[in-house]
Amino acid sequence: MGFSTRIEVRGYELDSLGHVNHAVYHQYGEVARMKAFAEAGCDWDELTRRRTGPVLLSTTVNFRSELRGNDVVDVTCRAKFGTGKTFTLEQEIIKADGTLSAEMYGVFGVMDLDARKLFPDPRAALESAGLDTAVLLAP
Repeated sequence: MGFSTRIEVRGYELDSLGHVNHAVYHQYGEVARMKAFAEAGCDWDELTRRRTGPVLLSTTVNFRSELRGNDVVDVTCRAKFGTGKTFTLEQEIIKADGTLSAEMYGVFGVMDLDARKLFPDPRAALESAGLDTAVLLAP
């Protein structure tokens, strides 16, 4: 299924060349991830109570087409769970006209905040806290 949210580029996000600063792409990804987790029923208070939390282990952005002030983009978020301690979130930033602006790939885990170690099954850890991972799954 996956998730998507719309964001409008703001003037203060532009660099000296007049396009969106590279770090802002990461912020757009974070906005979409937080909204996607909320849509999937993530209860941050419950995760905190359980002393667990998703952690970003690595991220890669491939820039495809520049964004400029007042552009409107849709930012997608699709999870892929496999075996092991990590899962991936694949994201795209797509202009309103359908042009792909960037592809983002993140590797995540779910950390036991007391032991400071990743849970062996991140999907199960998220689902046990009430997250409906089906909302995030890639088609």
